[in-house]
Amino acid sequence: MAIMKKKQEPAELKIPVHVGIIMDGNGRWAKKRGLPRKAGHWQGARVFKTICRHAKARGIKYITFYTFSTENWKRPKEEIDSLMALFVKYFDDVNELIEEDARMLFIGDRTPLSDELKGLMKDTEERSKNCDKITIIMAINYGGRDELTHAAKLIAEDVRDGKITPEDVTPELIQSKLYTADIPDVDLIIRPSGEQRISNFLIWQSAYAEYYFDNILWPDFSKKDLDKAIEVYSERNRRFGGV
Repeated sequence: MAIMKKKQEPAELKIPVHVGIIMDGNGRWAKKRGLPRKAGHWQGARVFKTICRHAKARGIKYITFYTFSTENWKRPKEEIDSLMALFVKYFDDVNELIEEDARMLFIGDRTPLSDELKGLMKDTEERSKNCDKITIIMAINYGGRDELTHAAKLIAEDVRDGKITPEDVTPELIQSKLYTADIPDVDLIIRPSGEQRISNFLIWQSAYAEYYFDNILWPDFSKKDLDKAIEVYSERNRRFGGV
């Protein structure tokens, strides 16, 4: 009598603690459909909420979305105005996520943003500070080089004021001056749309991150696409400089 072999279970997935997503391809998605670019941004915003919920269901603890870069100010004024209006609209979705125990944080230079938007960001962070199912981080007017420059200025001020000496400057000190000071380094960065570059996103924090590039445009990105990225990440051997 033949002996039936027990079906092998798939290896347990390694879930990244912190995922970064570059939400790219909104404009191309709209252009393919003969729509204005802002239509792509609004569709991308709908995907944002879906992916946040799925990330929480998969056990991801931190997820950072590259929402608006320091370089995006070069875009046409009409598109920028539409994006800023969209960010205000985002807070309707954000309120739903807070009710589902998601903490919200915002990183980047808030100085040029409207008072309305800055007020919403501050209020949202305060209201969600005790939520602990997932931390959702939105990078608005964010750039990796800008963040490091900001950190360097803070350290220079501390040296000038006699609080520290140049010899006190360590990677740990620099980390403490970043926008993401209390957030773990990113494990996996996902960029849809076919582009294969990081575009000034989480430069310091992604020193040992794994990268996952996909040709799908962000407005078409689905829960299955996030699952696929996690599966690929799970197969990687992260050595952090070791063997």
